[in-house]
Amino acid sequence: MILIRILIALLGGALAAYTFYSALMTFVVPRSASNFLSGAVFRTVRFGFDRIAGRLPTYEQRDSLMSVYAPLSLLLLVPFWLLLIALGFSLIYWALGITPWREAFIASGSSLLTLGYASFDNLGFHLFSFGEAVIGLVLVAMLIAYLPTMYSAFSQRETAVAMLEVRAGWPPTAPELIWRLHGMESDASDKRRFWESWETWFTEIDESHTSLAALVFFRSPRAGQSWVAAAGVVLDAAALQVSAVDEPFLVHPSLAMRAGILTLRHIADFFKVSYNPDPHFPQDPIGVTRAEFNAAYERLSDQGVPMKADRDLAWRNFAGWRVNYDSVLAALAHLTMAPDVSWLSEFTFAPPDSDSGETAGQLKKAS
Repeated sequence: MILIRILIALLGGALAAYTFYSALMTFVVPRSASNFLSGAVFRTVRFGFDRIAGRLPTYEQRDSLMSVYAPLSLLLLVPFWLLLIALGFSLIYWALGITPWREAFIASGSSLLTLGYASFDNLGFHLFSFGEAVIGLVLVAMLIAYLPTMYSAFSQRETAVAMLEVRAGWPPTAPELIWRLHGMESDASDKRRFWESWETWFTEIDESHTSLAALVFFRSPRAGQSWVAAAGVVLDAAALQVSAVDEPFLVHPSLAMRAGILTLRHIADFFKVSYNPDPHFPQDPIGVTRAEFNAAYERLSDQGVPMKADRDLAWRNFAGWRVNYDSVLAALAHLTMAPDVSWLSEFTFAPPDSDSGETAGQLKKAS
């Protein structure tokens, strides 16, 4: 019986220790580190949300529902951890002689929540009780300290996502972004600053969305906006700029694109999303068709953007860039339930109709 009690105590200690380790890795350790318990909570809650979202008729309704998913899952982590801690210490108290199991669990809950109404004349109980109370307080304190950090990173991310509408239209598209960069910013230094800002944005996303993984599922304040969609627009615009626009070569679009590719891949690695690390077009397909590329090419040409004469070469170069992030982008869009929009040319530019008195062109839904 003594051996059984020792084994039960070790089992309870291991459960409590692993649970505290899970909280530590989630809330404190500033690096990419997934763990089973946190993942189990998020996967379980996501299962229920997916079942409900699948019955909703519109994307706006699904987006509204999914906006609750990440905050709810995050808040459920602490009660889940507290329950496991209570169960672990219940085993320890039972091994110390506090019986039956019901009394051991009540004693554990009283200590963990610092209620103090359950007490036993046992030195071992008091020592473990003090430790359990400290663990309970630390878990709650970690969540309180964690939330401001997370929402600060969320705010920084969403500022850039919202500002993209100014330069890339609504919904944002890569051709619209290229056009505005060309027509509204003739100074090359302005363009460099734009690409540098997105290189920095991708780098910050890489750090925050792997160390604070719940941020991946926090949705934008406005339905239809998404950090994944914004990343796709900027990456496509950079690929278009480098491959098809006939302007003096700027290194910054390439650097921003490289930063974006690495960021998406690192986040995919965290969530164990499989992808080809060394893809090649046309052996590996991409989600943009030649017809979509041609539509974007012609639209930009009609708007006065200087385009490279060899369209076939431009297409091959564009596809050669996009294949590096195409599958990862699609996987993260599915994972986060991003808006269902075309990445390149869902909207096309219609020149002004001078016969009807129009003085400016406008974006119209592509047929």
